[in-house]
Amino acid sequence: MDSVAIIGASMTEFGKREGWLRDLLVEAGLACLEDAGVEGHDLDHLYVSNMASGEFEGQTGVMNMLAHDLGALPVYTQRVDQTSSSGGSGVYAACQSIASGASELTMLVGGEKMTHRSTEESTDVIASITHPVEYKHGVTLPSFAGLTARYYLDKYDAPRESLAKVAVKNHRNGVDNPHAQFQKEVDLETVLGSPIVADPLRLYDFCPITDGSAALLFCPEEVASEYTDDYVVVSGVAGATDTHVVHERLDPSVMGGVVESGRQAFQMAGLEPDEIDVAELHDMFTILEFLQSEGLGFFEQGEGWKAIEEGRTDRDGELPVNTSGGLKSKGHPLGASGVAQVYEIYKQLIGDAGPRQVEAETGLTCNVGGFGNCVSTTIMEAGR
Repeated sequence: MDSVAIIGASMTEFGKREGWLRDLLVEAGLACLEDAGVEGHDLDHLYVSNMASGEFEGQTGVMNMLAHDLGALPVYTQRVDQTSSSGGSGVYAACQSIASGASELTMLVGGEKMTHRSTEESTDVIASITHPVEYKHGVTLPSFAGLTARYYLDKYDAPRESLAKVAVKNHRNGVDNPHAQFQKEVDLETVLGSPIVADPLRLYDFCPITDGSAALLFCPEEVASEYTDDYVVVSGVAGATDTHVVHERLDPSVMGGVVESGRQAFQMAGLEPDEIDVAELHDMFTILEFLQSEGLGFFEQGEGWKAIEEGRTDRDGELPVNTSGGLKSKGHPLGASGVAQVYEIYKQLIGDAGPRQVEAETGLTCNVGGFGNCVSTTIMEAGR
């Protein structure tokens, strides 16, 4: 793949927002254009990562409305729907559009508007990700998370507190993220004392329902310096699909899509897991941070829980994970989450993450759809 650079990025405030998805996409898109110093009519391709605008709002064709609102006509538009990994898949598509030579400037805007619907309605939309047979029997993603968490804790003799410490860490990081839905610390006792949702997981083991949008601007690396002195290079990007029926997996604690997309991304980047300085993982549930950190090769199988106990994934640890606050604190507007993950790594690599800043030259994001049914992994390096 020809080298692809990110030269601009933006992110709206996440949380309960007024207006509609269209408003959020325009807010992020305009801010991204301003960040890069380009105009809408300069764009060749415009991608929108979104899972369920039709289901949540009864509105489709959002990418065409956005093109109009950004003054980007006659830009080529495309909506990318890969369930809750739509953002990461949008990054993959945007990189391909640049690397193929089809576009010189590609914008990706991810977004979702969810909070105007009830929790029951939102859960039902998200549950449509599951296999129809599972869905018919009332299976939801939280139920998969609870079953997997119990299996993991028993198999690896991990303490229940280790999962709670993921929530504590990510809320602590979210305090310093002005865009995060929750900018408040929680303690271990609060997490462990919150209501049970899917045993052994409790309320604070789950991310919130969220509105929000984020945007990225891509160009060939060879011309990136013409736009800005501060850019990052996408050195590896890959996607993979695991079994749709979760119980068909040989080991429920192994997400094959994470393993395979990570393997391909590392191979493309020419890097090893121990060369990554900072990572954003898809912690829709606290157990997923363990499964991804192991599947990507950061820790041995069954030892992700030890890393949190030892502080190795803290902001001042050897591998800071979810410096943004993760989905747990930052929020999870489905189509925007994978884009916002890359936004955080972009900010870290150009040295513009404020009080969240860590020392980093390389970064990784892992965006998971469903319960590992589809996964996108992206590796980035600071531009030189």
